[in-house]
Amino acid sequence: MASLVALLRWDKPSGRLILLLPAGWTLWLATPQPPPLLILQILVGGLAVSGAGCIANDLWDRSIDRQVQRTRQRPLASGALGVPTAVVLLLVLLSLSLAVALTLPHRTLCLWLAALALGPILLYPGAKRVFPYPQLVLACTWGFAVLIPWAAVEGTLTGNLAPWLVWLATVLWSFGFDTVYAMADEVDDRRIGIHSSARSLGSQVVPVVGWCYGLTMVCLGLAAALAGVQPWWWLIWLVVAWGMGREVVMLQRRRDPPTHFYGLRFAAQVKLGSLLLLGLMVGRGGVA
Repeated sequence: MASLVALLRWDKPSGRLILLLPAGWTLWLATPQPPPLLILQILVGGLAVSGAGCIANDLWDRSIDRQVQRTRQRPLASGALGVPTAVVLLLVLLSLSLAVALTLPHRTLCLWLAALALGPILLYPGAKRVFPYPQLVLACTWGFAVLIPWAAVEGTLTGNLAPWLVWLATVLWSFGFDTVYAMADEVDDRRIGIHSSARSLGSQVVPVVGWCYGLTMVCLGLAAALAGVQPWWWLIWLVVAWGMGREVVMLQRRRDPPTHFYGLRFAAQVKLGSLLLLGLMVGRGGVA
């Protein structure tokens, strides 16, 4: 059981939360009070898709993971689980994701978006072998966590800039924090010959991450303004914007051991994203 939990990364909830947060932003921007059933559907679907992505990643990378300090104890890399078990669980999670998509409002559009998301989810792990910026592929995949909830609420992705602003905020944010996460493996990636945006950006990696975080806040702020959030929500926005800037300064001054330091930076993004979600929930009247 412990190996299954580790395969799905459920022993590391930060990675699951950071996928669900943009979906939450979208739900509360699309409607002040999302239906509880829809929240549950997005939660279950997001966890299933996230788990499927982790399994696909580990199936692709099991031989590479054995050569990287941070990942060598993953269940497939260490041999704690076999490939057949992982494939069966992957199919179960994809089936669950499909079942959720079939029950969403405006099912046809949601199914099309889910189908479009499937390719990047399964192929992302291969991108690091051929593409200098694989984190961009992951970021675009993450963007479907915005489009599907909005489609479920509104039934369309046209006629309103808000979903696309949240999508762009999510892509920028995801590229930024996953690039930071990749910085922990930079030495191993270089030795093995695996691409990452951390490697490809070189000395410009921290400024680029800073721009990503800054533009994330701009795009999400514009989307919130279009949705008509209460004015005091901007106080929370300012606090998070300050937090984002602080994270960039800490990256510039990094001194701790890489794995520990970059893990803390990733966890900080979960906290900042959660604060934004809480602000939107209250600012849109979704919390009594």
